[in-house]
Amino acid sequence: MQTADAAGHVFDATIALSPLDGDTFTGHTHPAYANMVGPFGGAIGATLLNAVMIHPARLGDPVALTVHFAAPIKDGDFIVAAKPMRTNRSTQHWLVELSQEGEVAAYATMVTATRRDTWGTTESSFPDVPGPDSLPPTPRIPQTAWTRSYDMRFIEGGLDGKRSAEEPSRTRLWIRDEPPRPLDFQSLAAICDAFFPRIFVRRPKWIAVGTVALTTYFHADAAQLAAVGTAPVLGQARASRFEQGFFDQSAEVWSAAGTLLAVSHQVVYYKE
Repeated sequence: MQTADAAGHVFDATIALSPLDGDTFTGHTHPAYANMVGPFGGAIGATLLNAVMIHPARLGDPVALTVHFAAPIKDGDFIVAAKPMRTNRSTQHWLVELSQEGEVAAYATMVTATRRDTWGTTESSFPDVPGPDSLPPTPRIPQTAWTRSYDMRFIEGGLDGKRSAEEPSRTRLWIRDEPPRPLDFQSLAAICDAFFPRIFVRRPKWIAVGTVALTTYFHADAAQLAAVGTAPVLGQARASRFEQGFFDQSAEVWSAAGTLLAVSHQVVYYKE
């Protein structure tokens, strides 16, 4: 079982940034969120988001976050620069860059906004699934340390090799931070990348993969995330096409009460 760092939760230690000046911060990778190569992409995305969340010029809450993984990120120190590109009356546009050894390794564009009450509806449907307490925790994957940072309870589409390559790549699972941590925008951003690459579900073997770009749209506000607390959230993911070394991956994350919290879309490189 994961334990919290002395200063708090291990996730907070992972995304922690120290200010250098108004727009620039320093950070460090954390072994708890290591992946097969480099750090878990969800932790990197959450770190880039965190640079905006702690920035003194931030307006409102996150609406959209697109992370581009430009190069492998090495274990160790990095620099994050977050700059508001334009601030309007209710929206703000950001560029965030993570650099190592003087070169950009990942960068993000982001929109924050002050939300207002409007008409609304949800066209997606909360799936009919068993509750988390009725499912066993999934064993962690030794090759990916970051899986120890989550309590995952799969309903379908795990890496158990029980489906044929002809079946769709849909995954449904309950997931929360391990140890439990109240949900916020940073942890939600990481969870949106916590779905195993779809090609691993369709073809149960280890191959080289890497997310190229990941976009997350936040539908919930801070109060709705606070209402979730430390409870598990329901995630489902699927792919549309695998072709010529790339595939897409779409995901939804729901609260147990049936509120759609976020959706994400990513494109992933693979090599055989």
